[in-house]
Amino acid sequence: MAVPTDTIADYLTRIRNAARGLKEKVTVPGSKMKIRLTEILKEEGYIEQFKCVEEGPKKAIRIHLKYKKGKPVIQHIVRCSKPGLRTYVDHTKIQKVLGGLGLSILSTSKGVITGKQARAEGIGGELICKVW
Repeated sequence: MAVPTDTIADYLTRIRNAARGLKEKVTVPGSKMKIRLTEILKEEGYIEQFKCVEEGPKKAIRIHLKYKKGKPVIQHIVRCSKPGLRTYVDHTKIQKVLGGLGLSILSTSKGVITGKQARAEGIGGELICKVW
């Protein structure tokens, strides 16, 4: 199997597909960036829990998805900045997702944080993804 060139897009796609398939959990290859993204999804209430596991020589993340009334909490999860077209935003230009009901995640000089945190701290960065 070929290794994807955009591992973050692969991570988001696995979560999106598992949620659409109403799966209880999904296992994705791990990295520091993906672990931080998963922590943010947990903090913001989009997933039940997650656990870092060892699968042979590689690490992985097992994510337990969250559902309300039989519907996945994650309705949409989209990649914004791509390797071929990076998307950077100033802290004044960070838009609220669905009027504040959704979540944007940025990679900044202070680490991977939510759009709300970036606006509060007055820092911009690379817009990784949006979730609602």
